[in-house]
Amino acid sequence: MSDPTPNAPLTDPALLRDIAEIGRIKAVPRILETVAHITGSRFTAVARVTETTWTACATYDTLGFGLVPGGQLVLETTICDEIRQSAKAVVFSHASQHPIYSQHHTPRIYGLESYASVPIFRPDGSFFGTLCAIDSAPGDFDEAHILRSMELLAELVGNYLDTEDRLEQAALALSDAHQVAELRDQFIAVLGHDLRNPLQSISIVAETLEMEPHSDRQQRMFDHITASVTRMQGLVSDVLDFARGRLGGGIPIALRPVANLDAELQQVVNEVVNATGRSDIAVRMQVGCTVICDPNRLAQLLANLLTNAAQHGDSTVPIALEVQADAEALVLTVRNGGHIPADMLGSLFSPFSREQGALPRPGLGLGLYIAAEIARSHAGTLTVASSEDAGTAFAFRMPNSGW
Repeated sequence: MSDPTPNAPLTDPALLRDIAEIGRIKAVPRILETVAHITGSRFTAVARVTETTWTACATYDTLGFGLVPGGQLVLETTICDEIRQSAKAVVFSHASQHPIYSQHHTPRIYGLESYASVPIFRPDGSFFGTLCAIDSAPGDFDEAHILRSMELLAELVGNYLDTEDRLEQAALALSDAHQVAELRDQFIAVLGHDLRNPLQSISIVAETLEMEPHSDRQQRMFDHITASVTRMQGLVSDVLDFARGRLGGGIPIALRPVANLDAELQQVVNEVVNATGRSDIAVRMQVGCTVICDPNRLAQLLANLLTNAAQHGDSTVPIALEVQADAEALVLTVRNGGHIPADMLGSLFSPFSREQGALPRPGLGLGLYIAAEIARSHAGTLTVASSEDAGTAFAFRMPNSGW
């Protein structure tokens, strides 16, 4: 049997993609073995056939034909070129006794006696190539049965090609989405950082003007400016914390021993009372030891939890704060009335998560996300439990030793 003519290394990007696509289909080697078994052929292949080329994408060779993936035959010497043009399979078991193929150039060039080749179509109907089997010895098979069996296997390959295309497109889309998300987060970080300077300038100008003689009306305007700047500074800080968390660095903390954490947390409670008008916050603290933490970040975590409870909880039920600390751990729990549906619990700590209601809520919906990131930076956890009977409880736990 004649060997195929050797070719230069394949460099066509489109053909290389086709070979790689077939190579990713794990079922192809088994399909080629099945074709070899049912036909008795010692060489089977999946070939990519175009208007100008015949290229092996996968082969099964116990015949010694010598073709491997990427190997090529001169297109005009193959029957596959005719199959591409007619979209019809060709099967014969004994070329030298066949009324047509005994005179055909392909069996003569390659010394073939048995041959079976069926077209492979993608699900959209476009032609890809052929699933073929050849041997130098006559085949002992029923041609009609082989034709039907190989058509089914070729259809299977075509469907796998469609699946591979979809997976590749999905992977590319996911990669693009990741790149867009990273650029978005970087933009947010830069924007938040750059907003701090003009805000600081506005605050300084307002404070300077307030020191000069002014009317009661102007004082009210200064108070409004100061309140707005304070709120904007809080929003910018939330945006920067969000960007740090999303970009993988986490929220930075400065750990130190804190002997009066209860007093600092009580100050947070007072500030939340003034800001929200909720004077029904019941506090119980048992902090009888030094706590290793970042007190400013823990204050931020508590402020976010208490503000969330004040804004979203049942206003007729008091808010309860419990803080316990010993040499092993710190546990901080905020309880409020109201029930969070079970299908919302899983997304509460996601960024921009907020309760859907009739009235707009202040803020960006980053409070619980940032609180969870602060907990993580302290090697701790922030969890939530909610039921109609018991209400809602957010619990922060962190170790107080072993850092």
